[in-house]
Amino acid sequence: MASSEERRTPREQRRGPVVRRHGQMQAGTTDQHLLDTRGTADWVHEDPFRVMRIQSEFVEGFGALAELPPAISVFGSARTRPGTPEYEAGVAIGRGLVEAGFAVITGGGPGAMEAANRGAMEAGGVSVGLGIELPFEQGLNQYVNLGVDFRYFFVRKTMFVKYASGFVVLPGGLGTLDELFEALTLVQTKKVTRFPIVLFGTGYWRGLVGWLRDTLVAEGKAGLHDLQLFHVTDDVQEAVGLVTKEAGM
Repeated sequence: MASSEERRTPREQRRGPVVRRHGQMQAGTTDQHLLDTRGTADWVHEDPFRVMRIQSEFVEGFGALAELPPAISVFGSARTRPGTPEYEAGVAIGRGLVEAGFAVITGGGPGAMEAANRGAMEAGGVSVGLGIELPFEQGLNQYVNLGVDFRYFFVRKTMFVKYASGFVVLPGGLGTLDELFEALTLVQTKKVTRFPIVLFGTGYWRGLVGWLRDTLVAEGKAGLHDLQLFHVTDDVQEAVGLVTKEAGM
């Protein structure tokens, strides 16, 4: 016969879909922890609570962007200075996309993102900024008329792709490259279809394109047809025309 101590100690602990046994069991119940006002606030940093935050970010993003007209995401460096040829190209691209019937989505920051948002807003279009929480202050630029700030990069990335019909990629740094290669991977693996990608600035992208062709493809790490997943141009009208035509407008 089991002792009184054994009868008081459960063999397993069930909390919703989670089963804990042996050394993984925790003291107390979920309700007890919820209603207990004593102790620290460490629970707001634990993974189950993070899941709720992640869920709320998806809900907020979907809710804010669900009624967007057809849109194009424009990427580029936050360090692009106003008045430079790259900045002015971003303004012209943003304006051209609106005139072609598209909203413009950027990361909402300064530089090339600001330029595209500026062109879109000055053309009377929908200028979207999807910001991200960073260790240093940045915030949405003044030319965003619909903005959403995110804690998590992967939620933000989903919004860039889900609500855009294509990408225009201006010269940029690691963040720009991250978005570019994610988009290329999604198209290559057919996770998205009819998704044109245009790289603006042949001089800037020449080295990368050469490496893709002469190393990646040459060594069999990608197929020659993968180089057709994107276009490279220096012409604003061509960039707008390529991305909007292939997007189905």
